[in-house]
Order: sequence, then C-alpha cells, then structure tokens
Amino acid sequence: MERFGFVGLPNAGKSSLYNALSGGSALAAPYAFATTDPNVGVAKVPDDRLDRLAAMSNSRSVIPASVQFTDIGGLVEGASKGEGLGNRFLAGIREVDAIVYVLRAFDDPDVPGSPDPLEHLRVLEIELSLADLDSVENQLGKRRKAARHDKAIADEVAALEAAHEVLAAGTPIYRSDLPAAQRELLGSYFLLTDKPVLAVVNVGEGDLDRIDEKIAPVVAELGDHGEVIGACVQLEAEAAQLDPDERAEMLEALGLGEGGLPRFIRAAYHLLGLRTFFTTGEKETRAWTFRAGWKAPQCAGVIHSDFERGFIRAEVIHWDELLEIGSWSKARELGKLRVEGKDYEVADGDVLEIRFNV
Repeated sequence: MERFGFVGLPNAGKSSLYNALSGGSALAAPYAFATTDPNVGVAKVPDDRLDRLAAMSNSRSVIPASVQFTDIGGLVEGASKGEGLGNRFLAGIREVDAIVYVLRAFDDPDVPGSPDPLEHLRVLEIELSLADLDSVENQLGKRRKAARHDKAIADEVAALEAAHEVLAAGTPIYRSDLPAAQRELLGSYFLLTDKPVLAVVNVGEGDLDRIDEKIAPVVAELGDHGEVIGACVQLEAEAAQLDPDERAEMLEALGLGEGGLPRFIRAAYHLLGLRTFFTTGEKETRAWTFRAGWKAPQCAGVIHSDFERGFIRAEVIHWDELLEIGSWSKARELGKLRVEGKDYEVADGDVLEIRFNV
C-alpha cells in the first residue's frame, strides 16, 4: 500500500484532513501540538468504474484500492534545531512515498497563526531541507571514508555531495536540478525533500467560490514541482461523518460537486504513477494498484505471488467495453476478450482474468 505523509504548521488542518479521509477522530484543536504521536490511517480511492463493474457482475463484495497516510505533529520554524517539539515527528514519515503539505489559507480569530499559505510553504520547505541536510551530513563522512576502500560507491558519494550543496542553500531536492540518476542513488537515505509533493490549500467556508484564486499563489510558487488541490478541510471532515446520500446532498447544495477529498485522493494516487486494474465476478469486484508500465505477470503478482510465478496468460478487456457488452461470459462468447502474454503492458482500467500454473 502506498503511503503519504502529512506535513504542516500547527492549526493548518492536518488532523481535520486525516479525519475527513479516514472517518477517524484524531484530536483537531485550535492550539499547537494537539497531535503528539503520529496517526496512521487508510483511505479508499474513489473509482466510479469499480462501482459500475460491481453492479454489472452483481458482486457480493466490492473492494476499492487504498492508500495509507500519516498525520504527524505540527512543525514550527526552528523545528530542525529543536524548537517546539523539534523534528522528532519527521522520523514517522521518513519512509512514506510522497509528502502532502497542508497549507492554511483561512482566517479565524480563534485560531492562532498566519493564514498565508506561502508563509506556511516557506517554513515547511526550510525545515524539511534542514532536516535532510542534517541527515546528509551524518552520512557523508562515513560514505567518503568507505569510498576509499570501495570505488563502486563513488557515484553515491557524489550524489550525497550534490544533495548537500543544494540543501545547504535551503533548497528542497525536488526543486533542484539534480539528475534523475543521482536522485535514484539517494533513495536509500529516505530524504524528505527527495519525494513527490502534493499541496492541500485549506480555505475557509466563506471562500468556497474563490478556491482557484486562493490556491493560485501556491500553484505559481510550486510550478511543476508539485500538484496543488484546494479544499475547505473542516467542511470535508464534517461531510465525511454523514452517510453517502446525505454527504452528496450537502456537497451538492454547497456547489462542491463530489467535494475536494476524491480529487485529492486521486491526485495523490496518480502522483506516484499508480494505476488500477480490475477483477470482477459474482463473488467480488476489486480494484488492484499497479505502477504505470508494469507487464501482465507483475500485475498478476499483485493478486498473489503464485500468479506471477506461474503466469501463463491473461484474458483482458477494457472496463468500458466490458460494461457495454454487459458480462464477462458474453464478452468471451463474442470473442472480445484479448489473450495477452508476458510482454503485455497493462493499461489503467483493464479488467483481467489470470491463467497460471504452479
């Protein structure tokens, strides 16, 4: 399961976002450090294709794809030097796959702190860069010494040195021009700023009709370095406590359509190059996560390792074509199921049936 780490200043709305996604009850309070231990939750990836396939197959069970997220305590300026609760929380997200910045853009006299999302972004990027700088400095001397006896790690040392130069200037690695080969060599160090970035700009309820305007400065600042989603997190958290019909009615009445959370989850999912294939039948319709570019045996292995080890072939049809035909058995009768082998690159939205033998 792919993992995302929430990072933000106190009172930015991280715990409310956690509650909105998980239906949980993490403490969301208008004072700093309400969260003292990381909260870990799971969110389902909304996918209309899954629901439609399940309805077609009259499935008894419907299982969506999921992502995991971790909400850590709020950072403050100087956290990397021990201010506030220090940066000890960052250990909780060292091994996540992507970072989600939660940036406050709402005014509330009862909530201390700046409502300027660019100020929040500046502090977070500096603190994460300084935390990474500390990690790199701790490793650089050791790796230089090891390189004297093992020339094979010279490229790794060069990558650390390049990262040190970037971070010492206060620049996150994802904003740098470090080549992909060097960034790959840095992967084993789990640097916080060497991860994909998504920003959630948390707006007030009174600004729902100005979301594009409120997120524009962050979009301009991050450019191609990160995706930006705007949402009223508190409103989304309240809506998440309702049953689906009431939630849809509430969001529609506010002119929010499906709301910001589904867009956020889908954006986070695709940020990592994740795609979905499906299996469907009377017993179960299920969404499976795979990486873009994976071949059929690798996708089969997502279901079970035996499927990859003993892969013979896959019967494949795209989800919309299957829906149009009306059933898997009819698609087979009409000769619409393609038989694909080990070199087939699975496409997002494919429906698969795996043949294997172990």
